[in-house]
Amino acid sequence: MKKYIILALACLPLNMVAQNVWERPDIKQESHETPAEKQKTIPQEDEKYLEGAVPEVDGRVEWTLNVDVPGKKAQELYDAMLKYMDALTHTENQLEGSIVALVNKSDHMIVTSVKEWLVFKDQFFSLDRSRFSFNLVTTCSDGHVSVVMNRLVYRYEENREHGGQVMKAEELINDRNSLNKKKTKMYKGTAKFRRKTIDRKDFLFNDITQMLKKL
Repeated sequence: MKKYIILALACLPLNMVAQNVWERPDIKQESHETPAEKQKTIPQEDEKYLEGAVPEVDGRVEWTLNVDVPGKKAQELYDAMLKYMDALTHTENQLEGSIVALVNKSDHMIVTSVKEWLVFKDQFFSLDRSRFSFNLVTTCSDGHVSVVMNRLVYRYEENREHGGQVMKAEELINDRNSLNKKKTKMYKGTAKFRRKTIDRKDFLFNDITQMLKKL
């Protein structure tokens, strides 16, 4: 019986067979991705700038560096940090007013007021930068140095008709103001400030650490 059915089908016009019998299979490709892989991928270069990269202490953006320097007395560390901070305020990128502002010799403390250019882009006929100021508060004790970076302020596009913008870090680069709700992406308008600030903090903290390790 089966043989006769096959023979009958073979005798039908091709277009009739195609219309009434044959059709393209609707095969859906099964995804083998894990739920985590299905989530939007975060560019690797952005990971260090996302949630938690800009800590706040009592509502104020603040980073703290702690370096152990075994065998070194507080006075020796104080002298080294005072020399470092003075040199920092005289580097090429510094602006007027960048200075070691206060010292407390008995408590081995140094307050440095840093004013410098934060450069976002420096290309031919294209210079994008902001005046950037912050404090570095150094405290030295036997075998240990602490440096707190806080009071960050940006003065951007000062040449504009209305004087540009003056913005605190708490209004610009903290998680609340610079990351989306899922904390997976930086807002375009504030991303350059957040990136460059974190990069500058990382450079300074690493430079201080390396200097102290060589004492």
